[in-house]
Formats: sequence, C-alpha cells, structure tokens
Amino acid sequence: MAAELSRPRRSRQHWIERLTGTGFALPAFALLIMVNLLPLIAVLYLSLTDYEFGALEAKFVGLANLNKALSDPIIRRSLSNTLLYVAIVLPGSVLLALAVAVLVHGRRRTRGFYEVAYFLPVTSTLIAMATVWQFLLHPRLGPVNAALRWFGLAEVPFLSDPAWALPTLAVIGIWQLLGFNMVLFLAGLSAIPKDLYEAAEIDGVATGIDRFLTITWPLLGPTTMFVIVTTSITAFKVFDTVAVMTRGGPMGSSEVLLYNIYLEGFQYFHTGYAAALTVIFLFFILAFSVAQTFALERRVHY
Repeated sequence: MAAELSRPRRSRQHWIERLTGTGFALPAFALLIMVNLLPLIAVLYLSLTDYEFGALEAKFVGLANLNKALSDPIIRRSLSNTLLYVAIVLPGSVLLALAVAVLVHGRRRTRGFYEVAYFLPVTSTLIAMATVWQFLLHPRLGPVNAALRWFGLAEVPFLSDPAWALPTLAVIGIWQLLGFNMVLFLAGLSAIPKDLYEAAEIDGVATGIDRFLTITWPLLGPTTMFVIVTTSITAFKVFDTVAVMTRGGPMGSSEVLLYNIYLEGFQYFHTGYAAALTVIFLFFILAFSVAQTFALERRVHY
C-alpha cells in the first residue's frame, strides 16, 4: 500500500523537476531564438526577394539573387581573394603561435612578459591599429620602407600594389591572431603531464625535436583542432582591415566577400542581394568548418 502511494508522489516530483528545469532554460532558449534563429530566418527570406532598404514592399524572386551572385565576376573575385587570405592566415597564425607557445612555455621568469606582449594585439582595437599599420607601411613616411631604403632595397608599395595588398593584409591578420592562438596552445601545453617527458627521456628520446614529435604534437591534437577551426572562421570574417586600409583596392585585389556584402547592403542598399551573399558566406564557413572537423577528428588523440 505504501509503495502504491509513493508512486504518484515520485511521478509528481519528477514532473515538478522537469518543469523547473524547463523554466530555468526557457529564458536562454528564448534569447537564442531572438538573437540567432530569427535573424537567420529573416536573412533566408530576404535572400529570396528583391527587397531594397527603405522600400515598402518586396517581390519574391526565388533563387535569382543566388544565381546572380554565382555568375557575378566581382563576387567570384572576392571569394577567391577570401580563400587566398584564409590560405595565408590559417597556417601562418597556427604554426607561428605553436612555435611561440613552445618557446614561451619553457621560460620561467620572463614568461609573463612574453604572454602580455604577444596578447596585446588581441586586446587592441583593430581599426585603430589598422591606422597605425597604414603609417608603418607608407611608401615614403613609413619606417618599414625607410628600413628597406637603408639596406639599399627598393621601396615596396604594400597597400597600393595589387600584388602586395592582400598578402600585406594577411600578414596583419596573422599578427592579430598570433597572441590568442598562443594562449590556447599554452593551455594545451600546461595540460601535458611532465611524467611523459621524463619517461620518454629514459626511453632514449633525448632531443627536443624528438620529444615534440612523439609527445607534444600528438597530445596537442584537440587544442590544434580547436585553434584551426576558430582561426579559419575568424579569417573568413576579415573586414576591418580591408574597410580601413584598402577599401577593396587597388583594382579590387583586396576585395573580400564580407566587404562586398557590406557594400551591397549598406552602400548600394540592395538588401535582398546582400542577404543572398550572406547565405553564400555562411555556407562556406559552415562547409569549411565541418570539413576541417571531420578531417582532423580522425587524427586527434584524446
């Protein structure tokens, strides 16, 4: 009899706990819908219309905006520039950050100084720093070209030559991401037990390169995968340096996809077309991230 009476109580308490948990999760779920899902649905809808900013009505055009974007030579050029930027920034910022993290991790007294020094670009405003970079790379007034002239080399028009503009922006992107990736790698290095290095030294793994290849690099697999995925997403979203330093020039050599989305949406007010470009942009980021995750997951040792 007591067991039969306790069953409804347990069932009622179970439902109370579920409702309480749902009540706590409901505000966060509502915020997720308002901040992420509803804007995404709005972008998908606008990409299927010819809506222009300020218009009172819009006409449904289906996939016409997507077809226009895929056949637009300017968009294809901006997409190839974006992919080239990612191809430079991704390996450069990951490998350099790993090298710096390994070197800084072994220091004791000066480790804090190097961590702060390399992390400063992350905390600074990129638009303000882009103005500083414009001065540094100025063909006549900048100290970089002054150093080249002092060594007897010719001046390099870093931001006014189509062959140099995008690689220069990529170097600035590497400079910006280096400190953040270094901190992530330092966290991964700190999680590796020191006993493994001592055991490896007993087994004959004496040199630093051998210890790195046999212990450090395999155990940094999860950290490396996370750094690669986040860095690729950040590199795809390049906009600030392009908008401030080159504005897509010279001759469209530094136009990237996000900058073209800005022009179409906020300069030319082609909101529907800009939404279609945003859908393409999100698709490339999603596909690139998923492909990286699946490719790296097989090689990661947890």
